[in-house]
Amino acid sequence: MLTPFDDYPIHQTPLPVAHAGDGHPNHYDRYWFNGYAEDVYFAVGLGVYPNRGIIDASFSVVHNGVQRSVFASGLAPLDRTETKIGPISIEVVEPLRVNRVRVDAEEFGLVADLTYRARTSAHEEPRQTMHSGSSLMMDVTRLTQLGTWSGTLRSGDEDISLDRRVFGTKDRSWGIRPVGQPAPAAPQARKHQVFFLYAPLHFEDRCLHYMVFEDERGSRWAETSVVLPVIGDDGPVVGANLPVTHVHVEHEIRWAPGLRRSEGATLQVRGGDGDAGRIELEPLLTFRQRGVGYSHPTWGHGNWHGDFAVGGEEFAVEDLDNTAPENIHVQQVVRVQWGDRQGLGVLEQLAIGPHAPSGFEGYFDGARA
Repeated sequence: MLTPFDDYPIHQTPLPVAHAGDGHPNHYDRYWFNGYAEDVYFAVGLGVYPNRGIIDASFSVVHNGVQRSVFASGLAPLDRTETKIGPISIEVVEPLRVNRVRVDAEEFGLVADLTYRARTSAHEEPRQTMHSGSSLMMDVTRLTQLGTWSGTLRSGDEDISLDRRVFGTKDRSWGIRPVGQPAPAAPQARKHQVFFLYAPLHFEDRCLHYMVFEDERGSRWAETSVVLPVIGDDGPVVGANLPVTHVHVEHEIRWAPGLRRSEGATLQVRGGDGDAGRIELEPLLTFRQRGVGYSHPTWGHGNWHGDFAVGGEEFAVEDLDNTAPENIHVQQVVRVQWGDRQGLGVLEQLAIGPHAPSGFEGYFDGARA
């Protein structure tokens, strides 16, 4: 099946561009962004699952103790430039530099017209591959880039000012990971366990990005930790000789009693030219990742809802059961201190199953008091 992209010299296999990979049903291609100030957080995601024929998207805001979300899903277009489903669209204005996000979901209390601009170059994280026995569970490439936002945002009856500095992160990933309804199969050889931290942090003259996956013993099976200089409007966003400094980072999470959520954290940075030192992270507000589909009981990624469907939800944060599986995956806006540098960032946490360094023994037990 031919599409307009087949007129460009971008093919990776003998097949037309619309044919993804080797036909694996869990192949995906996803945009994901967050944006935040000290008192507001929003996120948007849009995923295409070409071997399932599905596209879905979501947008969510937490502000003044309320989190609102809108979800959309439908039949995936063959033309990959159609990055829109229902009330949500993501436009590539300038590749790896400028994106525009529009949301028109007044019935769910969400309207936005937002522009993302890169503040750093795009960083390609190490490939993330995981097997369960002989089954491939995850094989992913992800780029992370830090940036800023401008535009208009309304949540409920509140117009949220984006005139001040609103930081954010761009996450583009593709490959294979569990999405949609799983195929019938024997029980997995590997017990389900995830420990994941993701910390993009903004400072005046530089940014730090830290990501790590650990197994139940605390051994790292994927990680990245880099210091990225802030670039100007015309600074390079890709290239072979970007001024990126690789460092080593150790984390210490202070878990809230009874929860799998931090009440503070420390990152110890080693290596780099003048980059060593401690970074203290102070949580300011918490966003539940279910708002953009992660572990959502209905609007999980890659599920079929028919040719077209739109839905939404709204909840008061204080009313949530923070131990429920769908509420464990979070991103926290954090105030950060790195020596004399002050900044703002995000600390994402997903801990399912045992993790010895944290004292977690079951699937969802919380930290001991």
